[in-house]
Amino acid sequence: MKIFTPFEIKTIKMPNRIVRSATYEKMADEDGFVTEQLINLYVTLAKGGVGLIITGNALVHVSGRNAPKMLCIHNDFYIDGLRKLTNAVHEVGGKIVIQLNHGGRQCASLFLGGAQPVAPSEVYEPVYKVMPRQLTQEEIWEIIDSFGKAARRAKEAGFDGVQIHGAHGYLVNQFLSPYTNRRDDYWGGDEERRFHFLEEVYQSIRDNVGYDWPVMIKLNACDFVEGGLTLEESLRIAKKLENFGIDAIEISGGIVESKPEERPVRMKINTPQKEAYFREFSREFKKALKVPIMLVGGIRSRSVAEEILQKQEADLISLSRPLIREPDLPKKWMQGKETSDCISCNGCMRFMKLEYVKCTQLEKKK
Repeated sequence: MKIFTPFEIKTIKMPNRIVRSATYEKMADEDGFVTEQLINLYVTLAKGGVGLIITGNALVHVSGRNAPKMLCIHNDFYIDGLRKLTNAVHEVGGKIVIQLNHGGRQCASLFLGGAQPVAPSEVYEPVYKVMPRQLTQEEIWEIIDSFGKAARRAKEAGFDGVQIHGAHGYLVNQFLSPYTNRRDDYWGGDEERRFHFLEEVYQSIRDNVGYDWPVMIKLNACDFVEGGLTLEESLRIAKKLENFGIDAIEISGGIVESKPEERPVRMKINTPQKEAYFREFSREFKKALKVPIMLVGGIRSRSVAEEILQKQEADLISLSRPLIREPDLPKKWMQGKETSDCISCNGCMRFMKLEYVKCTQLEKKK
């Protein structure tokens, strides 16, 4: 089966095509340091047969904290703990990439020490009930610099690469999207200028880590909000990134404000027909690009994953919720299991109520 064939992303030699998509865990400590619990989770995922682990989103700048107990990488004193994590994953034969993120307007003041969240423009966020403050020129450059320094720390800590979080309504996506970027300066006003922030972030990362080390991105194919990013514009963004030397693109869609049936994490994925709900987008990306494409979003069955690869609609299959339920799902697939036990109830997504992110259905069975 194609899903169990090796794949390479620059220097990362994966034993199979299965990626653990970045998933917030709520397992760092209060100050964002690596814990034994977090290390154990990643080691379990590596032993469970996943070809590549992408960590939960890691904080690059204090103004972008969007959740409690999120992993941090905005200061050099996090490097030692992160190195302990990568060493543990590598010891069991795993590969691990860290996702770099800034929450922008999708942050609550609660997580920012009472400070007002920041964004490209002052566009009210109705889910977090936030009116963000528009970033100044100086602040934008400071955040761009923070992405680059975070990547340097990731390389020093032994990660196999980084992924820029450019999806789901977080800061990079906010700059790309005409819905959230209403500026009329170097950073916004038309499609070309809206791309400048991501372009500068990417260049800052390359300036810190060079071109021989894997840099990837998670990208919204569509925002699913009126006036938001469309597939056509997203494809043009991806083409520019390919020309700049991006090493892989993970396809997703939707932001927190999107309708429930159009958000990144959809419920009631209970038939093969409902699976892989961003598949039509990844198909278009595969047609237009040569760079490796990862597809995430409601993939539950081995046969659906295999069909996507056979039809060349993606190069890699990304899973999130199924691996919260069954961290050893890749091994189970290899042994003949067809469908994940995940029922897409989203109990694991209610992180404010949970001690840490876990399958609530398994809790009920105890």
